[in-house]
Amino acid sequence: MSAHVAVVANPAARAGIGARTVVRAAERLRERGVQTTLVSGGSAAETLDLLHRTVAAGVDGVVVAGGDGTVHLAIQVLAGTEVPLGIMPIGTGNDMAISLGLRENRTAPAADVIAAGATRRIDLARLTRADGTIERYGTVLAAGFDARVNDRANALRWPRGGSRYTVAILREFLDLRTDCFAVEWTDAAGMTGRWDGRLLMATVGNGRTYGGGIPICPDALLDDGVLDMTLVEPVSRARLLRLLPRVYAGRHSSVPEVRMERVTRVRIAAAGVGSYADGDPMGPLPVDVEIEPAALTVFVPANRPR
Repeated sequence: MSAHVAVVANPAARAGIGARTVVRAAERLRERGVQTTLVSGGSAAETLDLLHRTVAAGVDGVVVAGGDGTVHLAIQVLAGTEVPLGIMPIGTGNDMAISLGLRENRTAPAADVIAAGATRRIDLARLTRADGTIERYGTVLAAGFDARVNDRANALRWPRGGSRYTVAILREFLDLRTDCFAVEWTDAAGMTGRWDGRLLMATVGNGRTYGGGIPICPDALLDDGVLDMTLVEPVSRARLLRLLPRVYAGRHSSVPEVRMERVTRVRIAAAGVGSYADGDPMGPLPVDVEIEPAALTVFVPANRPR
């Protein structure tokens, strides 16, 4: 592939291992004949502005060297365009990369994928807040228990990687609580549904996993034109502890307290409850989420099954 790509670094990264990893990622690409321009501001907003300018000036692709949060930034610029997104998964959570069949924390294989130039179109989820502001996400929206887990995970400095989410889950488990939700949706057949009552958590997935590989929406596909919603009713600590292995294995669809729906749109409301998507805070509920079919082009391993 003879091309010029913008390499987006995590704006939260500082000098040291993060900077060295990004430099190494750019070197890997150049070794494979891909020209690179580094895009990294002092904040997410500055990085977003720089990326908008870079894409407007003309590039053949955008490559994220980071995790789902940095991917999330790039999605805001690339949604609805023909510019493909490549991912070098070196973040704490790499769920978009997992869904695309990319190996975590390996810059060389990811550089090979980008240089080979194979792409596919995938869906995105469009989130609208109560104030009318909009963001797209690629993996999973979480509200309730799992959003509080994200809060805890982001506050931890050890361990790194997906294990951070496991530790956060166990700590949140000790403070287990539910919230009163109102959820309205339109399913894949055009029928409407509603839930009013207490829930442990509510998730809306474009992808299968969150938290570094937890398959909360086990049947979700990135290009099927629908979102997968998972609602979990209140359970005791003992019951939740027994269910966690099934959740980690993606075998919780038959659990009585779990409701799964394939939807094209959903509104989730709950007083005093925050939400996360792609591992980043999206603000308080309510939020409206809709599917945006085939909204993003991504670099993928050649001949990888859907």
